[in-house]
Amino acid sequence: MIGRVQHVAVPRGVPGTENNYSYPLVSHWFWSADGWASPTRSDNLLFGSGAIDFAGSGVVHMVGGIAGLWGALIEGPRIGRFDRAGRSVALRGHNASLVVLGTFLLWFGWYGFNPGSFLTIVKAYGDGGSYYGQWSAIGRTAVTTTLAGCTAALTTLFGKRLLVGHWNVIDVCNGLLGGFAAITSGCSVVEPWAAIVCGFVAAWVLIGCNKLAEKVKYDDPLEAAQLHGGCGAWGLLFTGLFATERYVTEVYSGGPGRPYGLFMGGGGKLLAAQVVQILVVMGWVTVTMGPLFYGLHKLKLLRVSDTDETAGMDLTRHGGFAYVYNDEDEASVEPEFMMRRVGPTDDASPFP
Repeated sequence: MIGRVQHVAVPRGVPGTENNYSYPLVSHWFWSADGWASPTRSDNLLFGSGAIDFAGSGVVHMVGGIAGLWGALIEGPRIGRFDRAGRSVALRGHNASLVVLGTFLLWFGWYGFNPGSFLTIVKAYGDGGSYYGQWSAIGRTAVTTTLAGCTAALTTLFGKRLLVGHWNVIDVCNGLLGGFAAITSGCSVVEPWAAIVCGFVAAWVLIGCNKLAEKVKYDDPLEAAQLHGGCGAWGLLFTGLFATERYVTEVYSGGPGRPYGLFMGGGGKLLAAQVVQILVVMGWVTVTMGPLFYGLHKLKLLRVSDTDETAGMDLTRHGGFAYVYNDEDEASVEPEFMMRRVGPTDDASPFP
């Protein structure tokens, strides 16, 4: 939605509806000890398992991604994003260096997001004594997070190189975040090698979602729906496929026989619970955020005017230019001040 949404739409409903209705109910359903689909319930677990979404591939990322999907769909693409023939036109970004800096900040923060989701550290597992416990799970979670993100970044780098013929650092940044969004669900209950699989597939999910977005003329400058929604959904499915019995039992209370990943021999009950979470998140966010965006659109409170958007919101809404471009296809403008070469002259020096 960035680049064409009115600022008035932000304080007048979007964060309030999402923070008061979308996020709280979803987090209660899947994270609270008495949530109907929570894996920490003491009884009546969904499919005997509950949906495992350890740090929020669905609760956090899918909620935001689906909300952004509806906002961008109702708002429509930016002016110039698609030509009259319907072909995609790449609109130039602003500052790749800041994108990379922001990505590294998010990367650092993800270690608080995933390993930091453990509520305790000093907790022994089984007969491990002082050598094996929750501190080991926290370290493993940091490893799986790193492997998934880096694998997705490299896969996106080389995948886009094969598809479009050039290297693009922005694609690497988005691929990295896509891998992080995917591993967030199962980071505590999968083996490190499985995290590599998660990141590899997440990269192609992101690339595929972006291709689909272009086909249907969907404009999302930050790829929020594709990255957080698409990769978040893959992360939930990944957990249902690769969660290991040992780690599920350790991280989530319960005796032997608790469902775990389908590919790890645990049957399909956990995967079924993960599919239910995907459908519930999509449905609930659609019900809460779709009408809000549609109402703002009808009241003309969602999008800026074509004039303001064409002139640039930096100028029309903030009172100044944020970036200076020198287009090669436009006539060059001579600067008002130019450096001149300093050298000897024929003028007589005023000094003796």
